[in-house]
Amino acid sequence: MINAALVGIDFGKTDFEASLEELSLLAKSAGASPAVTLTGRRSSPDAAMFIGSGKAEELRLACEANDIEIVIFNHALSPAQQRNLERALDRRVVDRTSLILDIFAQRARSHEGKLQVELAQLQYLATRLVRAWTHLERQKGGIGLRGPGETQLETDRRLIGERIKMLQGKLAKLRRQHGTQRRQRERTRTMSVSLVGYTNAGKSTLFNALTKAQAYAADQLFATLDTTSRRVWLGDEVGQIVLSDTVGFIRELPHQLVAAFRATLQETVQADLLLHVVDASSSVRLDQIDQVNEVLHEIGADTIRQVLVFNKIDAVPELAARGGTVERDEYGNISRVFLSARTGVGLDALRAAIAEIATAERLAQPSQLLAADWTAAPHEPSREPELGR
Repeated sequence: MINAALVGIDFGKTDFEASLEELSLLAKSAGASPAVTLTGRRSSPDAAMFIGSGKAEELRLACEANDIEIVIFNHALSPAQQRNLERALDRRVVDRTSLILDIFAQRARSHEGKLQVELAQLQYLATRLVRAWTHLERQKGGIGLRGPGETQLETDRRLIGERIKMLQGKLAKLRRQHGTQRRQRERTRTMSVSLVGYTNAGKSTLFNALTKAQAYAADQLFATLDTTSRRVWLGDEVGQIVLSDTVGFIRELPHQLVAAFRATLQETVQADLLLHVVDASSSVRLDQIDQVNEVLHEIGADTIRQVLVFNKIDAVPELAARGGTVERDEYGNISRVFLSARTGVGLDALRAAIAEIATAERLAQPSQLLAADWTAAPHEPSREPELGR
């Protein structure tokens, strides 16, 4: 592992400490060992180096004293800020977006996942070419050395643009294939259920518990990148449903990833029911719920019926006794289920809840499954005091 320095600036947001802790987990997931953490307070970022010259000098001394190889910022840096920091620190500097992209590049396994990661990386790189390599800014000239009218920078931009266009075309083709598969499910009237939630909330562990699958599950951020779907039998009355495990969400998810992973997230957009898995042991679980709902809104999945699944209750003494509890909203619709995917407590209650919803939908729409019928009832989670911070 390489030694890393983490940098976080508090601009007055309430979730600063949780965000910094998350940065440490991200760094470890990427293969770095956080050795130094530098924090500070500012009203706004410094235009030149984000943290100001004084903090930059403090950071340089800390890097030299601790043999730091890479500096990771918990913020998005402009190309100019990144270049100035690297000159001042004489070390590689990456921002939060680049860090997440790197983790995604390590974890992508499927052909589609790799295409999506490459697209996101190229879109990110395209905005930084002018700062990345100074030799690209030089125009070839002189006798026998004149180029075809393009600088090397313009050539690289054009080649990246062509590669982006090609990747977008491939992903569009895969999206059409997914659409064909979904239409086949609709013809067979198979209910589609997607697991969504903040990264490391336990979605893959729950997916494995419900489907007896062997999907990769680990106590790390972004353990799952590629959507995995399995059929689950819920009894003679309901029959089969299709359950999908999707990529976890995170605060300030880079917009390049939201765009690039739209094909993967289509499983979420097209679902009949969303099981919003929440890490009940997290002190910032309500903020994480909000972050997930923001991304769902961004991808157009915020009108789909949603059930909150409070996972990891075995790690929360005050919630452990509520395993298997199913709560309903003022309309009588199931709104929350409490369980532990690791121990299995509450899994039967979740299966029964899904079966009840599937049966009710079929009675309401005998010809086809339409999740829109549920949008009249609010799915925004109620916030009882015992589930607060």
